Amino acid sequence: MSTEFIYHKDADNIVTVTMDMSGPVNAINDAFIAALKGTLERLAHEPELAGLIITSAKKTFVAGGDLNELVAAQPGEEEGVFNRTQMIKSLFRRIEKLGVPSVAAINGAALGGGLELALSCNYRIALNHPSVQLGLPEVGLGLLPGGGGIVRLTSLIGFQKAFPYLMEGKKLNAEKAASEGFIHALADDQTELLGAAKSWIKSNPAGSEGASQPWDRKGFIIPGGDESSPSIRQHIAMASAALFKKTRGLLPAPEFILNTMVEVLRVDFDTALTIESRQFSQLVTRPEAKNMINAFFFQMNQVSGGKSRPKTEEKYTVKKLGVLGGGMMGQGIAMVAAQAGIEVVIKDVSLESAVKAKAYAEKGLAKLVAKGRLSEEVATQALARIKPSIEVSDLRGCDFIIEAVFENLELKHALVSEAENMLAEGGVWASNTSTLPITRIAEASSRPQNFIGMHFFSPVDRMPLLEIICGEQTSEETLAKAFDLAKQLRKVPIVVNDAPGFYTSRTISTPIQEAAQLIAEGVDAVRVESVGKSVGWPVGPLALQDEVSQKLSLDIVDAQIAMGLRKPEDDPTPKGTALMRSLLNEHGRGGRAYGGGYYEYGESGKSLWPQLNELFFDASADAAVSDADIRDRLLFRPVIESLICLQDGVLRSVADGNIGSIMGIGAPSWTGGYLQFVNTYGLTRFTERCAELAQVYGERFLAPAIVADYIAKGVDFN
Repeated sequence: MSTEFIYHKDADNIVTVTMDMSGPVNAINDAFIAALKGTLERLAHEPELAGLIITSAKKTFVAGGDLNELVAAQPGEEEGVFNRTQMIKSLFRRIEKLGVPSVAAINGAALGGGLELALSCNYRIALNHPSVQLGLPEVGLGLLPGGGGIVRLTSLIGFQKAFPYLMEGKKLNAEKAASEGFIHALADDQTELLGAAKSWIKSNPAGSEGASQPWDRKGFIIPGGDESSPSIRQHIAMASAALFKKTRGLLPAPEFILNTMVEVLRVDFDTALTIESRQFSQLVTRPEAKNMINAFFFQMNQVSGGKSRPKTEEKYTVKKLGVLGGGMMGQGIAMVAAQAGIEVVIKDVSLESAVKAKAYAEKGLAKLVAKGRLSEEVATQALARIKPSIEVSDLRGCDFIIEAVFENLELKHALVSEAENMLAEGGVWASNTSTLPITRIAEASSRPQNFIGMHFFSPVDRMPLLEIICGEQTSEETLAKAFDLAKQLRKVPIVVNDAPGFYTSRTISTPIQEAAQLIAEGVDAVRVESVGKSVGWPVGPLALQDEVSQKLSLDIVDAQIAMGLRKPEDDPTPKGTALMRSLLNEHGRGGRAYGGGYYEYGESGKSLWPQLNELFFDASADAAVSDADIRDRLLFRPVIESLICLQDGVLRSVADGNIGSIMGIGAPSWTGGYLQFVNTYGLTRFTERCAELAQVYGERFLAPAIVADYIAKGVDFN
């Protein structure tokens, strides 16, 4: 038996197996499987065995399956995946059929396969500690729980209660897990955890009901009923309709999970396990799963783990933060900083505005308290850290000052000149600009090496991404400090180089521009929105433009032209820009914030502005453009722009591009990010499709040279 499972039998014939795999966590890989097999063989020959306790020597219980093995599975290898999955399940099933009571003593995170192992035990006790999380988050990686998680959780708590945990991958803390029926009891420390496990085993000897699983007992009924229940049938129908509305058929994992849950209600337990394995093996080799594993696990770990952070600097902790501007962005930054334990000064031109910004934080914190995500005491302490002010002197001693005023270069220069000397020694000035080059803003600074861009996304308290922008003179030390502040604020930081619009702003604008171009060409606005949503974006490109606002988009264009950052004649979609100007200047359609844009807004919702098609629709032009071309025009524009950003050095890594596109600008998760999309599509095929689009619709669709370079090297964008 492997020494990675520590086996100990006490005087009461209770065996405690402590998982201690090599590496930082216990992961279900070949070594783990071998260790579990050896343990089960030894248990089978253990004389007078009274019970089994499974626990961990790590800070986690079990982290789940080895994703390197899963992502390596290729189409055509489904049978091998199925057989391996069935083999792992057979080991979990042997635990269930030991004939003696088994307890999972959960001392850390039990996610995915870790929870599946725990569910195979008769009784589950967890430490009541913040580090303990339970859940089946596989759907977020384009997968389904393949170790019996769907079958066991549905059988344990019923279809309706299990649905959100399987379909959304929700994680629970220990107390919530107990109240939801995932676990049976809580313990305050490791000694109590193991003591309680042994006590329960002594109270539930071999042959007692407690020494078996509910689904293995005669007359077992799934809580809430099976498929014959009218209410369950209704819930299944509603869930199926809602699921398609949400995923539009682009994400197979939720559909596979729902199908498996329904089968659990129809067939016996072991047959359901086999069905789950079949579904898992069909899913794991699909491109959507590979894209999502690559983005949400491997590349997310690269980005969050600090691959873009300079390695030479010690970790920097911000104690005092200045926020200039109490508008939507400033108030959000202040709130998340106060939550992170940072003293915050919000400075605005009027005390009323600064106080209003603090009130935003008060309201936001109160919502978190109401949802049980924050205690009253912690919320009160966070709010007390925010100081509204109109005095520049209140910024004295700030480790960081973040300027979050509107996009006006002269105003930003004036603020730098006024307040930069308030920074502490070695302090950093950051601009929250989304479009203006950091290097140009830094011209007003006496210490441009300490100047950086930190582009937050709205609403700041809910959006996880932060785009850090290095100007031409930004030092490595400043970048390290900005990265550390991002982590302190619990943000996911991507690092890019300076350019107009950086990465996210210039990329998110491209499908919006293309949609305007399509409307200007005469294409039906309803088609543009419908096909746009079929790509997998949360809303259509016209609705997105209304949220951004026509006025703001055109103001940015005009500001960049005035600064010499772009030329009007270089506009890739001139008809679209002209249409936007016409909507704003001739029809007063500036966007949602201005009363309406492409859409009209009322108490009953929104609808496309009727005059849009009256002004621009052309039946013959509309008929000449296929849905496939509309889809690819809208999708390929941000993909091509991402490639240009990588080619020109705006993006420092592929991981930053993929994570930035998904978490910042709504790239559909099935793509794995805009750069990963090219890998899945195929670089050569992508180049050919770009050429087809360019021939009909213009040179903006030509594949950037970097694609040919990668084809010549025989590599993908990784």
